[in-house]
Amino acid sequence: MNFDLLIIGGGPATITLVKKLGKKMNIGVIRPEDYSMIYCAMPYAVEGLLDKSKTFKNDNLITEEGAQLIRDYVDEVNFDKKELKTRTGKVLSYSKLVIASGAEPFIPQTKGIELEGVTVFKSQKDLEYVIKKSQEIKDAVVIGAGAIGIELAQALAKKSIKTHLVDLADSILANMVDREFSEIAKSELLKENINLILGQTVVEITGETKVEGIILKSGESLKADLVVFAIGMCPSISFLDNSKIKIARDGIEINEYMETSVKDVYAVGDCASYKSGITGKPIGGKLATNAVPMARVLADNLQGKRRPYPGFFNGAATKVGELYVGATGLKEETAKEQFQPIASTVEFTTAFPIMPSAKKVKLKLVADKNSRRILGGQIISGEPVTDKVDQITMAIQFGATIDNLLDFSYSSQPWQSYFPAHNLLVRAAELLLEKLENDNK
Repeated sequence: MNFDLLIIGGGPATITLVKKLGKKMNIGVIRPEDYSMIYCAMPYAVEGLLDKSKTFKNDNLITEEGAQLIRDYVDEVNFDKKELKTRTGKVLSYSKLVIASGAEPFIPQTKGIELEGVTVFKSQKDLEYVIKKSQEIKDAVVIGAGAIGIELAQALAKKSIKTHLVDLADSILANMVDREFSEIAKSELLKENINLILGQTVVEITGETKVEGIILKSGESLKADLVVFAIGMCPSISFLDNSKIKIARDGIEINEYMETSVKDVYAVGDCASYKSGITGKPIGGKLATNAVPMARVLADNLQGKRRPYPGFFNGAATKVGELYVGATGLKEETAKEQFQPIASTVEFTTAFPIMPSAKKVKLKLVADKNSRRILGGQIISGEPVTDKVDQITMAIQFGATIDNLLDFSYSSQPWQSYFPAHNLLVRAAELLLEKLENDNK
């Protein structure tokens, strides 16, 4: 079979490409899984808030746009012949190839990882396994206190499973927020009946054929009928081993037009390595919200445009207990590597303080002393925060400065905002300006 455009992978980037190009090009999509998953919704299926089927993306997202869906694994790509071979023996040729094969959970080489009851949490198979085990077990260990690890640990705890959450870092959400915000989230997490173990690693998983427990570096042992690794992702590109395409530590090397080192071959999403839109240096960006805009850029470029991708800003959010946590750009601590950061923190309410629905909302804004450019922000609230995270991301992405935010024009309404006299971003900018002025005295 010959295709104008052949795409390896079936996730968000692929679906975006097919939506934009499916009626214009002969497209083939190779996806080994039965379903592309709504990954971030999986913990809520474990908890029972929604049926597992709600996390499966419909194949119609691909087929109704005119693309051909091929359920198979890619074993080898011959870039010179512009063809690839699948596990079932198919030979597919292409004019242009997009690698959007995603990423897979990383598992360290820990003694006992082969035992029954040890798993990761990414695919349909993983979800169904964890749901099944959660109906049978009494003790669970989740390794990794990032967003997915925290959400899964909470889901298991809500099913009356004694749940331990272990992380090497000495704070939760360490890649997302600075310590003061992490401590707020930690306090909320501890209310969820989770045994939080920070600054520790698992050195051994114990058991004969089934997992029975874990041993920490401290020597402490914990009972466990289920161990789930949620410590990070690595690009799913083993089929490119020994090929001529250039690969960095965290994925396929691409330029700002999504082009790889091989002509007519592109890469987008979690399998690709790219840079921060703030620092210009390589940075992890394995988020669906990065994959989709990368695919939009590529779709335009495949139609003859020359539109660059600005880089990762990594806006993200999670829910910890009754609080919503979000962040974007650089943490204050991370910004010190390349900038002279200053930060301000503001606490308002989500509605007029006189309203019965008013909940606390706290914002930290980070900027560079020299350029006055906004570098990052963190927010924690009793109500959803993604809209505010997105506002800060836009400020960062379009080069807004402290002075620009002073002129930010905002709306107000008793049920939906703080008093008209002030706004979180404006107040945070004012405090940053006061710090700058005091430093210059």
